[in-house]
Amino acid sequence: MIPVTDDISLAEHELEFHYVTSAGPGGQNVNKVATAAHLHFNAAASPSLPEDVKRRLRSAAGRRLTPEGVLVIKAQRYRSQERNRDDAVERLLSILRTAAVPPRQRRTTRPSQASVEQRLAEKRRRGTRKQSRSSLDGIDEEE
Repeated sequence: MIPVTDDISLAEHELEFHYVTSAGPGGQNVNKVATAAHLHFNAAASPSLPEDVKRRLRSAAGRRLTPEGVLVIKAQRYRSQERNRDDAVERLLSILRTAAVPPRQRRTTRPSQASVEQRLAEKRRRGTRKQSRSSLDGIDEEE
């Protein structure tokens, strides 16, 4: 079991890895050894995740989540397969921890009396400033 939060843990068998040749640094090693790790996690069918976390995961994962609900993470930062695998798992855990935090409830607030008066006073000042730019008695000076 891989701990995500205090309440959520993932089973190892839920993670599926595919290894491909990497595009990063490594010389001839890049062409010969499949070091890049593609992690597939079927979030929609996962029994480990509560429904509210699955819902928030849609926005937290962004385009990494397929329409079928599979989260795909591509890791090719390192030259070794093992380090790329660990990197992919860490990135998955980071996304899941983000999705596990419920959003804070918004409290409705009202502007203070002083801020309302300040805003209205600024509006009056701006209005008188613009009024003073207009011509006197409706007569244009260009005529």
